[in-house]
Amino acid sequence: MTERLYYNDCYLREFQARVVEVSDDGRRVWLDRTAFYPTSGGQPFDLGIVGGAAVIDVIDEDDRVAHVLDAPIAVGEVYGEVDWIRRFDHMQQHTGQHLISAVFEELFHLHTVSFHLGAESATIDLEGGPVEPRIVQEVERRANEIVFENRPVTVRFQDAAETVGLRKPSDREGTLRVITIEGMDRSACGGTHVRSTGEIGVALLRKVEKVRQSSRVEFLCGGRAVKRARADYEALSRTAQIFSAPLDEVPNVVAATQETARTADKVRRKLELDLAAYQGRELYAATEPGADGFRRVSRRVEHGSLEELRAIAQSFTAQSKAVFVASLQDPPSVLLAVSEDAGIDAGKAMKAALTAAGGRGGGTARVAQGSVGNAPSLEAVLAALGLS
Repeated sequence: MTERLYYNDCYLREFQARVVEVSDDGRRVWLDRTAFYPTSGGQPFDLGIVGGAAVIDVIDEDDRVAHVLDAPIAVGEVYGEVDWIRRFDHMQQHTGQHLISAVFEELFHLHTVSFHLGAESATIDLEGGPVEPRIVQEVERRANEIVFENRPVTVRFQDAAETVGLRKPSDREGTLRVITIEGMDRSACGGTHVRSTGEIGVALLRKVEKVRQSSRVEFLCGGRAVKRARADYEALSRTAQIFSAPLDEVPNVVAATQETARTADKVRRKLELDLAAYQGRELYAATEPGADGFRRVSRRVEHGSLEELRAIAQSFTAQSKAVFVASLQDPPSVLLAVSEDAGIDAGKAMKAALTAAGGRGGGTARVAQGSVGNAPSLEAVLAALGLS
């Protein structure tokens, strides 16, 4: 059995222990005692060193804790040191989660059903109703109010049968480790926590998204919140500089610019269609009819998109006895447009040619388009259409 030193002292950074067992390669070890927290309860494992080797994973094995190292060590006495920056960050986020979950419960009867602590941010999943923006703002305000009050956060070990007032009832028997935020929350938890709410630092609630029947709320505490606020400010400042606008006016300026861009895009699209229609008519007039009276145009394009030719093709075939085909080499694709009196169903002809060549696509009786896997297949489609 491994003695878990972090249960009683989350601030312990260095410790002496004895390696009692090692794996065959010497890189997975078991100690008689450890300050390293293993992945559990939504909180990731600690990093650090054991016996001069870097800890790359810590695994909870019920009554034992396994340490995975980047180099082998032998059985015997060792010195261990926890990566304190990472540990304290996890302590801030995990205690912050207890506080934020308690406030959601207290103010809006929203129950936390899961917690995840990631490398950049943390999340809780809530059930009990929708999480609207006003709720997020009120929870953030109240949580920070309690942070500023610097309430004590205590750890007590109690018999499960005698433990009352937990925010989330525990189905475990025997001794429970109970984390209490004075006057606010009591939760059974094996994680690492700060000594007072003031050490959580500022609590910042961010995006909310729907996940199945729950609402997932992203949050950051302490150093993470400061880092994120700085990044947000710098991004907003750069945006303000681009638009030559005050910070507070950026949303309105961006919205106005976006609307102007949408209007300009509509005008551009109309002009493109008008130009394509003109080009189609001019191309029709400049194309000599064949012996059968049909005007045929074939275009080959190396790169890009056939969409640029689609409007021209439709304008060209809006006239009588007209066939327009365009092919693209990369990616291999083909466009076929025909006039109403051409006697060809473009969709059916294209579908048959593509199926034979292992391609896919289709369309209407007047316009069809498809793609194939390679250049030879493209030539096969053109040949099947009688347009090679």
